[in-house]
Amino acid sequence: MRSSAYLALLVLGLGVSGCSSSVGIEDIVPRPSQETTSSIARPLTPSARVGNAAQIADTSAQNNNSDALAALVESESQSDSGFAMPSLETAALVPTPRPATKSQKAIDAVIHPQQFRDAKPINFGKVAPRHYAVHGVDVSRWQGEINWPKLRSQGANFAFIKATDGGDHLDPMFMKNWNGAAAAGIRRGAYHFFYWCRPASQQADWFIRNVPKVAGALPPVIDVEWNGESRCRKRPSPAQVREKMQVFMDRLERHYGQRPIIYTAPDFYADNLKDAFRDYPFWLRAVAQHPSKVYPGRKWVFWQYSGSGLSHGVKGNIDLNVFNGTEAQWRNWVSGRQLVADAN
Repeated sequence: MRSSAYLALLVLGLGVSGCSSSVGIEDIVPRPSQETTSSIARPLTPSARVGNAAQIADTSAQNNNSDALAALVESESQSDSGFAMPSLETAALVPTPRPATKSQKAIDAVIHPQQFRDAKPINFGKVAPRHYAVHGVDVSRWQGEINWPKLRSQGANFAFIKATDGGDHLDPMFMKNWNGAAAAGIRRGAYHFFYWCRPASQQADWFIRNVPKVAGALPPVIDVEWNGESRCRKRPSPAQVREKMQVFMDRLERHYGQRPIIYTAPDFYADNLKDAFRDYPFWLRAVAQHPSKVYPGRKWVFWQYSGSGLSHGVKGNIDLNVFNGTEAQWRNWVSGRQLVADAN
């Protein structure tokens, strides 16, 4: 009788611990994944290219970069590396866009040139972040109070905002940042930091519970990486990683009507994603080299090029990003036509 009571108390204690720390019984007793996917079939529809290196240069004249960019791309394409500016092509990754409201049209009408600085500047070579037309940021609680109108004037045309972790954590600044970005006329999207010690279905439900479904928002983002600071030390196999991601992304796509964006870093990508999810838009971290060199062959839509950005409107450092295309391609993309950039 005493042993039975002791066992019951032990199991109860484990359950409480899992709820409070995003670590469950599955961390203690390894078992095969019980999650099942129901992948949403949405075949890519071939279409004509909407941009390449020359077109990007031709259509970015309004940024006073066109001549320089064209020369840089031509020079780089003839170099020994063989690297050239990525081109863009359309892909049916989201439903047909809703008609834009007047407020949305006003937001899209103005693209602010970037005026960011970097505490740790990097020489990216002949095709650098400054040669892209549309810049943005990603933020979380660690940026503290943000002056969103000032940040937009500095060149934040879009913002990815930290929303949730695992299945029980909400960034305490999420709603304030979510509403502040919208009020400033910044295109915003929410991202979820994925925990490998929680079922994907629980994490998807938690994200959906906390992130509003609103017209004009950017697609939701799943942030997948190895985090040495997390209490969760689990590293599933590549097959299990992709299975969990698929469960999570399917649920979000059904709810928000948009195919999620995958954010990742070089080590996690090499371990798990090198040839996977070819029909999903990618947001890639590459803070020392251009994404084409860090993720060869991978199409991408967003590039996080710095974690040490400086800007009026934010105290301390902020992550800096670019969209892979021209202003016209950006407007196409936010209107609902997802564009996936060629890596070559």
